[in-house]
Amino acid sequence: MGKVGLGLAVGCAVASCAIASVMVGKRVRSRRRWWKVVRVLDEFEEAASTPVGRLRQVVDAMAVEMHAGLASEGGSKLKMLLTFVDNLPDGSENGIYYALHIGGTNFRLLRIQLGGQRSILSHDVERKPIPQHLMTSTSEELFDFIALSLKEFIERNGNNQARGKDLGFTFSFPVKQTSLSSGTLIKWTKGFSIEDMVEKDVVECLQKALSRRGVDMNVAALVNDSVGTLALGHFYDKDTVAAVVIGTGTNACYLERADAVIKCQGLLTTSGGMVINMEWGNFWSSHLPRTSYDIDLDAESQNPNDQGFEKMISGMYLGDIVRRVIHKMSLESDIFGPISSKLSARFVLSTPLMAAMHEDETPNLSEVAKILEETLNINDVPLKVRKLVVKICDVVTRRAARLAAAGIVGILKKIGRDGTAGITSGRVKSGKSGKMRRTAVAIEGGLYLSYRIFREYLNEAVAEILGEEIAPFVSLKVMEDGSGIGAAMLAASNSNVDTLVQVL
Repeated sequence: MGKVGLGLAVGCAVASCAIASVMVGKRVRSRRRWWKVVRVLDEFEEAASTPVGRLRQVVDAMAVEMHAGLASEGGSKLKMLLTFVDNLPDGSENGIYYALHIGGTNFRLLRIQLGGQRSILSHDVERKPIPQHLMTSTSEELFDFIALSLKEFIERNGNNQARGKDLGFTFSFPVKQTSLSSGTLIKWTKGFSIEDMVEKDVVECLQKALSRRGVDMNVAALVNDSVGTLALGHFYDKDTVAAVVIGTGTNACYLERADAVIKCQGLLTTSGGMVINMEWGNFWSSHLPRTSYDIDLDAESQNPNDQGFEKMISGMYLGDIVRRVIHKMSLESDIFGPISSKLSARFVLSTPLMAAMHEDETPNLSEVAKILEETLNINDVPLKVRKLVVKICDVVTRRAARLAAAGIVGILKKIGRDGTAGITSGRVKSGKSGKMRRTAVAIEGGLYLSYRIFREYLNEAVAEILGEEIAPFVSLKVMEDGSGIGAAMLAASNSNVDTLVQVL
């Protein structure tokens, strides 16, 4: 080989080595970028972990806070509010009843016909938007509109059967309840701002409007969503002792012994029981697996240091937690491409979109790619990055569902229905051995009803916490539209019934 040939060979070898070195360098840098985001995910997954031991600590903490909230006002993060509901539907109710649900910018009108034997013969519902100008007008104008809408609904659905009927009223705003059919508005939320109504009795406002519009109906029950869900659950199943709503927000209520409400010494009820509105979204415990993303979300919220449990388990917040993790990864690495400004926008990724990514069963996760592109302006990410996003969704959802499950078991523990020694024994004595009583929990809300993986994780965790011996005695039952139908049923169960709820 001549000098020229030797020089060419050496030059080619050097070039090849340089190219190989560049390629190896790219691979190394790519791996480093990948392992950076994997480390972010691993750290998040560890911080958000919910082993059964930790869940049982949350169960105990929930029961303790329930005790404290019943013992004194302000004694717990849980408000443990009296609902003045002590007579739940039992399925024997007959007749036609109406309900009105004001839950936000829309309201619903319902008419149900009950036929006894736990049967609903007919069920009519109508949804109507509340004109925006009425959300900031006066109480009289708002309730006149509501009353007129109810009058028109009645006329379309049997006017001759409505006269003198009892009405159930679900009002999904902060209210201090003073009796089964009265309560004063504490403050407006959800875009409403009608100043003359704050600290007014909302039932009185509605009742006066009904009179002005010539509607001969009596508001028999003022309830919130969870109490309505409990009423519907108890209508179908007498063993229903608690209800949970897990949707955009979350809350729970349960049936307590009247003499356990220590902060109202001398509380007397006809049945000996009282439904307690827990307002459990405000529950907090050091055992909750809080991450840096939760801390940042809370600090930037409109209500920092408030509703801590809700911010970890409800539909309002889950999608935003996922966004925050993706944003952190994009700052650590370029695997998502250039940093999208959308990743800095709070609540741009809704929980329904997060659920759609989580439940994407297409081979190449095309739904994940579509949502990343259309919602977060993240384009052309490879399949392994899409799988990473699905994993983030899974960690957030699994934690939320398992914590909600721990909350449910905490309620059961408080009333002795979890198989341990609670205040009220959950066992029925039979000879020398005790037999567990059957228990049902009613559940409503879009997060549980519509998000299959969330529902499966929650059900699985309840069984895991209770253990294989106790779990078969506890049923979780889906209740659709408890906030509406349940309110009508409470009007039915409290119609022409001499009930006593008295605080001495």
